[in-house]
Amino acid sequence: MTRTVRTIETEGGNDELRRDDYFPTLVFSSKLHDAETMNREILDAILEERKKDTKGIERSNFRSLGGWHSHNHLQKDPKFKRLTDRLHMMLAGVSDNLGYDKSRELKITTMWSITNPPLSSNRAHVHPGALWSGVYYVQAPEGAGQIEFTDPRTVTIMNSASFIPKQRRQVECWTKVKVKPVAGKMLFFPSWLYHSVEPNLAQGDGLESERIIISFNINQVKKPK
Repeated sequence: MTRTVRTIETEGGNDELRRDDYFPTLVFSSKLHDAETMNREILDAILEERKKDTKGIERSNFRSLGGWHSHNHLQKDPKFKRLTDRLHMMLAGVSDNLGYDKSRELKITTMWSITNPPLSSNRAHVHPGALWSGVYYVQAPEGAGQIEFTDPRTVTIMNSASFIPKQRRQVECWTKVKVKPVAGKMLFFPSWLYHSVEPNLAQGDGLESERIIISFNINQVKKPK
């Protein structure tokens, strides 16, 4: 969309400085109204999974720091159906908003849980083989570590502009974006967008100090006839 950002006065008339934003990186979010009851159910299901498979797998998590990662097919488990149903409702809204082919729908193709005790984190990564990815916060104590998105345009680090000191930059000029985890909040972002998670600096050493999430990958699939 073209917009005028400044009118330049000149002799004999005015010139307009216009701007177009062509390649935005979209991040969708929602805070569920019934998250408290849902999260109690999901937390019990996650702890059950962790008890069955204490080792888990290692991807972006650091096993050496206590980070636990479940298997990748929780979307098939009935214990998580309430959440997956809600995610699919939100994804239908994303599909409509972006004008996607109505003969296809956005579906969760893999889903897993990650638990991070204090001082654990997640390395920067992307999600190959998916169109969208996302995270749902089940438990996020104060200081649990923000997710950080990095500007995907690597060309921007080749020659950086200088900005007015001590003044907040325009959002369009940010090179990193951090989002605070909040229990009951979900994010949807392009799978190619690099992201990481800061160390969990929550106080304490019990279950209540852990950052606990559900993460997932999303693809378009044909709607059943």
